[in-house]
Amino acid sequence: MKRLTLILILVLGISAQGFSQKGYKFTDGKLVRTTSVKDQSRSGTCWCYSALSFLENEIMRAGGEEMDLSEMWIVRNIYFEKAVKYVRLHGNLNFAVGGAAHDVTNGIRNYGIVPEEVYPGLNYGTKKPYFNEIDAVLKAYVDAIIKAPNKKLTTAWQDGLNAILDAYFGVRPEKFTYKGKEYTPKSFAESLPINIDDYVSVGSFTHHPFYTEFIIEVPDNWAWDTIYNVPLDEMMAIIDNALANDYSVEWATDVSERGFSRTQALGIVPEADLESMSGTEAERWGKLSEREKENALYKFDKPGKEKKITQQMRQEAFDNYETTDDHGMVIIGTATDQKGNPYFKVKNSWDVIPPYDGYYYFSRPFVEYKTISVMVNKNAIPQPIREKLGL
Repeated sequence: MKRLTLILILVLGISAQGFSQKGYKFTDGKLVRTTSVKDQSRSGTCWCYSALSFLENEIMRAGGEEMDLSEMWIVRNIYFEKAVKYVRLHGNLNFAVGGAAHDVTNGIRNYGIVPEEVYPGLNYGTKKPYFNEIDAVLKAYVDAIIKAPNKKLTTAWQDGLNAILDAYFGVRPEKFTYKGKEYTPKSFAESLPINIDDYVSVGSFTHHPFYTEFIIEVPDNWAWDTIYNVPLDEMMAIIDNALANDYSVEWATDVSERGFSRTQALGIVPEADLESMSGTEAERWGKLSEREKENALYKFDKPGKEKKITQQMRQEAFDNYETTDDHGMVIIGTATDQKGNPYFKVKNSWDVIPPYDGYYYFSRPFVEYKTISVMVNKNAIPQPIREKLGL
């Protein structure tokens, strides 16, 4: 019996050791202090969760306390702004729940901000955001306004819009008490140890001149806000410099690629490592169909060779709708895999889930390739680049 037990232990130990060698093993590097992982649940509000999380980090970096700011405060106010613009443009605007990081800074500038406990924004019977009905009702309302049977907008339509928003998100408080002190949303924003005007967005594209600002042409940029344009190596230098100096980075990116795995919490841009293949392996690889090659590359079973990303590759992917603005997260640090390849550690807003408790790892090539823009504190930008941008 003892011998059988010993054999089982040895077998299980060998099996466990073999299993542990599969997949990706990450070692974290420099990490920036960050607030807790949140859950946007069934709402397309990643832009708000990521940008507010980024600003919560900035508050702590500037010496302030850890706090949880209200995402729904921003979403509710921005939905109103978007609806007004949609009607003014006769419906020729993307009217959906999506947005961008600048919607958060603009929202705080125009409406102030409140803590989560003051305005949870869940006035419709669920414990987490659930936007299917909200989105449908708001879209139907603004479309009905545009049709305007009497050919003239009434003076009541914006009141009606606010009534819908109040019904779903809750009536906005004019004043509130937080930790024993009374605030308005504006005065609370002013009490925070950050300057909203310090935050800028940066991208890297060749269809506009470098070192200029341009309106980024993505559907969710309903506000027609601008980003600064720099070469790819300088965009990455901005991210590196930010993290090295304890600044986090709000990251607008594309997670529709096969190289992104939700279950593995991983983003890569794999390429066949033909140079390391033996003659037999290379011959076998050459006989595979394109689909079989794709399946082999995206098994996520172990780290492998990744593509070298160029400025042209980025641009072509953007121009051909292969890189789309579909998700926002926060880059909070660096990491390496078991082979020493560099990654960024990223905080998502899809709840605290396995395998990394709501955090994800994206390879450096993925960030080079799939970044739409990053929002950073302008003081995190290397001085030579700031000078080129006139910041």
